[in-house]
Amino acid sequence: MTTPSLLERLASLDSNTVSDALDFLGLPGATFGIRPLWDCPRIVGRASTIQLGPKTDATPTVHLITPVIDDIRTGDRVLVIAGGLEGISCWGDIIANAATAKKIRGSVIDGCSRDIEGSESIGYPVFGRGITMISARNRVAQISSGKPVRFAGVVVHENDYVVADRCGTVFVPAARIEEVVDLGERIAKRQDGMVKAVRAGRAVAEVMHDKEFEAIYVKEAK
Repeated sequence: MTTPSLLERLASLDSNTVSDALDFLGLPGATFGIRPLWDCPRIVGRASTIQLGPKTDATPTVHLITPVIDDIRTGDRVLVIAGGLEGISCWGDIIANAATAKKIRGSVIDGCSRDIEGSESIGYPVFGRGITMISARNRVAQISSGKPVRFAGVVVHENDYVVADRCGTVFVPAARIEEVVDLGERIAKRQDGMVKAVRAGRAVAEVMHDKEFEAIYVKEAK
């Protein structure tokens, strides 16, 4: 029997559980305000980071994000797009089709998308702050890629791990992924037990006492 990869194990955990594991370990990673922009499936993968910013001149240039899409060679990537401008699009249906062709798993945007029906029609997941009709052309430029970005208050590095679902988007540092996944699996198991205990009639105040949560980490650490 093949041992599941860390990415497969991470995919079994929801964003809430991953956020809790990061909390226990004192790590940043959970964000607020990044939501699915259509009723899309959750995405789990490795970050390809992109930094955007205001376009400062009218000189023609390669469209933002397209060089990153062209360079992707593996099927585990999530585009992590930082630096979007309020009310201005930094994603659309043409690049969604290009990303799908390269087997990219989805995009998380600290900004807005347009043409969201185009992404929805091909099943391409997009998470972001909102939807707009205003084009990025001559307004937004790509500043860098593959470098650390600040996304919704969290610093994300190339190849960090990404989970995005209906509760939001969370990032796990690549160097800590095994530790976070191990703890996340213990948290999920304990919380499943808590649900069963409540359904069986145990007092919820007892089940949800702080000591029950602390035991997830403390007992395992002994």
